[in-house]
Amino acid sequence: MIYIVMGVTGSGKTTVGQKLAARLRLPFYDADDYHPRQSIDKMRQGIPLNDQDRAPWLAQLASLIPAWEAAGGAVLACSALKEEYRKTLQTVPDISWIYLDGSRDTILKRLQARQAHFMPPTLLESQLEALEKPAYGIHVDVSLAPEQIIQEVITKLEHMNPQSEFGVIGLGVMGKSLALNLANRGVRVAIYNRHVPGSEEGIAARVISENPSLSKLKGFDQLEEFVQSLEKPRKILLMIYAGALDAQLEALIPLLEPSDVVIDGGNSYYKDTARRTALLSGKGLHFVGTGISGGEEGARKGPSIMPGGPREGYEQVANYLELIAARDSKGKPCTAYIGPDGAGHFVKMVHNGIEYAEMQALAEVYALLRHLAGIAPADIAATLKEWQQIGLGSYLLEITIDILQKKEGDELLLDKVLDQAEQKGTGGWSAAAGLEYGVPYDTLSAAVMARALSAMKKERVKAAALYLQQPADITIDKSSFVPNLKSAYEATRIINHDIGFNLMREVSVQLNWNLNFSEIARIWTNGCIIRSELMEELATIYKQEQHLLLAPTIVERIRNARKGFASVVSIGLQQGIPLPVLSAALNYLHGYSTADSAANLIQAQRDYFGAHTYQRKDKPTGVYFHTDWKGSD
Repeated sequence: MIYIVMGVTGSGKTTVGQKLAARLRLPFYDADDYHPRQSIDKMRQGIPLNDQDRAPWLAQLASLIPAWEAAGGAVLACSALKEEYRKTLQTVPDISWIYLDGSRDTILKRLQARQAHFMPPTLLESQLEALEKPAYGIHVDVSLAPEQIIQEVITKLEHMNPQSEFGVIGLGVMGKSLALNLANRGVRVAIYNRHVPGSEEGIAARVISENPSLSKLKGFDQLEEFVQSLEKPRKILLMIYAGALDAQLEALIPLLEPSDVVIDGGNSYYKDTARRTALLSGKGLHFVGTGISGGEEGARKGPSIMPGGPREGYEQVANYLELIAARDSKGKPCTAYIGPDGAGHFVKMVHNGIEYAEMQALAEVYALLRHLAGIAPADIAATLKEWQQIGLGSYLLEITIDILQKKEGDELLLDKVLDQAEQKGTGGWSAAAGLEYGVPYDTLSAAVMARALSAMKKERVKAAALYLQQPADITIDKSSFVPNLKSAYEATRIINHDIGFNLMREVSVQLNWNLNFSEIARIWTNGCIIRSELMEELATIYKQEQHLLLAPTIVERIRNARKGFASVVSIGLQQGIPLPVLSAALNYLHGYSTADSAANLIQAQRDYFGAHTYQRKDKPTGVYFHTDWKGSD
């Protein structure tokens, strides 16, 4: 939509136009900026412009309006005094005219108080004589305060245009929260949930009734009515599980028109997203595969958002994503265009892999502190609070502290929770991608496998009785063990992030995505599950460094932690405490920092049984050899 704020000089067009543009999240243009120099000079001298003076100016504005509309709309402040001027500017059908009306005395006082403007107060009379008040559009009294004018304009626009700006399909926890987030920020939102008798009935109506203060929400149970209620080009966010997505798209696509945008905000597999992007592109539609992290609270108050797919489609919805996203430390939205095809969902998949390993690492820290060091949960929480204050702050550490203090009656609630971790598949996808692209994925794969092993509860109970281990008779010196564990945890987190970013780097190169790792880290600094002080640091490091473990500040930190790290893992494993992620991180570090490894024996073995050949240290790179290993020299 194009909104033209009109009126005589001094009526407040620029002030109102700028505020309206900010409210509607549209660019603002001032027609005064397009006057030719000779017209400005003429007005400075107090000489009114005539129709001949205004003709080329109006023609230029008229030529720009279609481009502004194609880019998503705009607000223009323009006097547009005569009907013939307004007809010249009507180069697109969707223009909302907003006329700022006021008495001569009110406007003259404003002009006399105005400074540094080329239009002198003496020109008011000529403008009032030329003015032909429109019989259409929105008329607002300029004697109101600017904020009152804006509110009146918005209210009248809503009555004139009952269609919703944005649609949300799927009203589970995340979908409902995102819809409420949008509506709470002034967006007209249509919501739809399928109607299934006996199980899913009246979901949209229930969300509306539970939120009576959000007048901009409209609910639908019929898909066709929902689609028809949206402004064109339509912008629709799908928040449904990946297994139902293709069926939903099959029902939705026939109701859409070219240039409409469909956003998949669920946890979809990135290769499926690339396939769906191509499918919709062939129909003239935009498919924006978007990772969203933050859980229910983040979706409601501000998540981290990772959109990918066609840039043209992204640009149509960028304002909405930026509006609802969390903010980083500088107030910038925690969202940015990630890359083409399935890049957005791929980055979200890696996020979830890092999340898996972060959670498992904290579980191992807890196990060591409680079951090896014999520290009570309340005291573990106190220890973790100290860590939170000295550089290890993170959302996952924060919630772990809360969990360790939650009681049911006099008992720790955690002790009643079944030790059988579940997963939704994104961690497994992430581990599989590591294998596919040949990227070491130690900590993240270990975390996924740890969850799989935890699911074998019955077998584990039987095996525990068969393999009951008597701990070695050792004394844990907590004064050294706890600091060493802190160092091990810190090193594990750094290694874990390095592994995740390495996978993104390799895939970015192979698929030509050109991912910006500093920007990815920045949008993960708030809103998402893995937000942390470390992520703030990574956003800076990845501006200069390609590899985290080679960054000077990180090298020093890991080097200082290495001895204590190995000690903690060694003691824990000797005492029968499983440490899949801590030990995987340590092994990765050892392997990464070994200049001459035993992989030469593997190459010799491969050549022995399969004639796969090998390279030599003492020969040029790229030259391969084969040896008869049983034969004589």
